Amino acid sequence: MSVTCVTVNPVPAKPPVPERDAQQLLARSLSGLRAELDLREGFPEEVLREAAAAVVAHRLPSEDLRELPFLTIDPPGSTDLDQAIHLGRGAADDADGAAYDVRYAIADVPAFVPAEGAVDLEARLRGQTMYAPDGRIPLHPDVISEGAASLLPGQDRPAFVWHFRLDAAGAVDSVSVRRATIRSRRQLTYAEVQSAIDAGTTDEQFRLLEEIGRHRIRLELERGGAGLTLPRQEVTHDGGRYAIVTEPARPCEDWNAQLSLMTGMAAARIMLDGGIGILRTMPAPDDGALRKFRLQSVALGHPWPEDLPYGNFLRTLDVSEPRQLALMHAAATLFRGAGYTVFDGELPDDTVQSAIAAPYAHTTAPIRRLVDRFVLVICAALCAGEDVPGWARRALPELGSVMASSAQLASRLDSGALDAVQAALLSERIGEAFSAVVLQGSPPAADDAPGRQAPRPSGVVQVADPVLEAVCYGDLVAGEKVTVILLEADIARRRLRFEVKPADA
Repeated sequence: MSVTCVTVNPVPAKPPVPERDAQQLLARSLSGLRAELDLREGFPEEVLREAAAAVVAHRLPSEDLRELPFLTIDPPGSTDLDQAIHLGRGAADDADGAAYDVRYAIADVPAFVPAEGAVDLEARLRGQTMYAPDGRIPLHPDVISEGAASLLPGQDRPAFVWHFRLDAAGAVDSVSVRRATIRSRRQLTYAEVQSAIDAGTTDEQFRLLEEIGRHRIRLELERGGAGLTLPRQEVTHDGGRYAIVTEPARPCEDWNAQLSLMTGMAAARIMLDGGIGILRTMPAPDDGALRKFRLQSVALGHPWPEDLPYGNFLRTLDVSEPRQLALMHAAATLFRGAGYTVFDGELPDDTVQSAIAAPYAHTTAPIRRLVDRFVLVICAALCAGEDVPGWARRALPELGSVMASSAQLASRLDSGALDAVQAALLSERIGEAFSAVVLQGSPPAADDAPGRQAPRPSGVVQVADPVLEAVCYGDLVAGEKVTVILLEADIARRRLRFEVKPADA
């Protein structure tokens, strides 16, 4: 009989950190994270001067849509408002018989960014606005992003106004986009809109948002689209302390997102028809990933029926139930490989964003995302039968790599900041027990050579209160409910570690 000796490193618990010290450590950790990622704090004077001059020199578009009562729906406290909507029903005497009349206004950021000037070049170095608990790092100077371009209520603003005519099923009959002057009347939060709808509001805008949103969701499922509706997790700061707020997505957020998706799909179709543009693409999940997910659904007690498309199946999941939440997290493996596809002349072979199940382009957030500014200008030119501006055409080849790099940076900032805040919130609770559900089980043990140290088996758990994800040591099975002990909450290293509590402990 042969015996294999394996040495396992113990992981001792770290001592707790007093709250006052934790807040100081957290501030240093978040500041250090910005430095580690080499984020571009502040703007060069040349950029600020050019932005201020562009705002002063700007003139509003001649087409005037200020009589339409646009409104915005955003998270509370938002000041960089990219989109405003106005929804209506088709008139009885409409020649095309359209059931819905949708205007989707997007901030005219290009109006304040001189082509290939200092603001433009700085934005290409940033790619997108970066959001951190200790303050955001904007794509554009505040005079643009929170001022002249932002669709704030009661202000005359230039916008790219998309005009959709929808049939009774919510399908697009016609679409166009052109520049116009608008004035938003109301700045609302998702909570306000959802509360009004739940109370049986008579506000026609809200009723139409729900009606059109539900039509668009049905069309998404019919074409094979899918979406992940994970609970939203946000780090908040009240001026003295940080906190993590977790809440499920409201239905009105889904309905509002459908309008954005509809606009992105329309932009993709306009660019494909025009033979120039940049798409957001993603390959379909391969058979192996789908088989694995189907097995996970069985293991987690919510089997995926063979005859149900996975997008439809995901919408059946109740993320308030731990095992179904774990399954929704597992579905993330189906949504990989997203990128940008540039074309100018010959159309690309791959044009589809598989989660949407249609060609799609990033279009609706030009204040916060670089690529949208170029998509808007290209689409407006094509709709008007004009040549695409040379500066936009010249920029296309580099946009994909710029956006990919900025997305990676934003992901590292998000995860690092969340890890730091979670560690600070739990720094006084070392050694305490928490209820959790396993999101990712431990991998099978590897065959190790005699005498070699083996890493401790570990997986990922979702702690119930406070709601957070963290590495956990022990033999873990996805979907299993467990009790875990907090071993470490290292604020400086932005790390949490738990251990499964033994059954007999």
